[in-house]
Amino acid sequence: MVFALAAVATVLACLFAMATFQRAAAGRGPHQWAWTVALVLFAAASVALALGASTGWDDGTYKVFYLCGAIASVPWLALGTVFLLFGGPVGRRARGWLVFFSGLSLGAILLAQMEPVTGTEIPVGKDTFTQALPRVLAAVASGLGATVIVVGALWSLVRLLGADVAGRGRLAGANALVATGTLVLSSGGLLQGFVGHDEAFALSLAVGIAVIYAGFLVADGAPLPAPEPEYSHSE
Repeated sequence: MVFALAAVATVLACLFAMATFQRAAAGRGPHQWAWTVALVLFAAASVALALGASTGWDDGTYKVFYLCGAIASVPWLALGTVFLLFGGPVGRRARGWLVFFSGLSLGAILLAQMEPVTGTEIPVGKDTFTQALPRVLAAVASGLGATVIVVGALWSLVRLLGADVAGRGRLAGANALVATGTLVLSSGGLLQGFVGHDEAFALSLAVGIAVIYAGFLVADGAPLPAPEPEYSHSE
């Protein structure tokens, strides 16, 4: 079950990453680039989960799973929200900090000391990493990223009170779907009591990615708040 759900999540993430990449390459906005990176990270985490569930976990597989799934993916999703709601100048500054944070996280995970991991059950970070830094990075990244996405969704609803209600309504719906998908991705622990620990993670990953991509499709037709010259293109 875990392998099958992880495989579905991998296929979904790869297909959606290809779609957002095509939109980004066509100049549909910098948020598409941010979402493409996030989906590639989700795909990498899903591949690691599938490998761990089928052939057994090792240090390398778990580090890929933890870095891409627990640390880096949600902040890059949040960057897409920042670009959509605040435009290019704010988004580019946030992107610079996120690139720095991603590099810092990569170095921390590569150098992190671990207890030996074996078997096909998903290891738990607090029982696996001997240092606190990887767990702190995961808590900060996922917590702050999810907060940006959820608050951004609520704020976009408030902006419906302004002008251009139709366009902003579409944007509000897109951000609401992305926020819902992000919450689904975080719901593995809540599902644990019903379908089991590993099954909960795999199920929340597959469903969360699908809901998030639904938000991407809705946002695809929404006007950007502040188009930047470097991303503009002639139709």
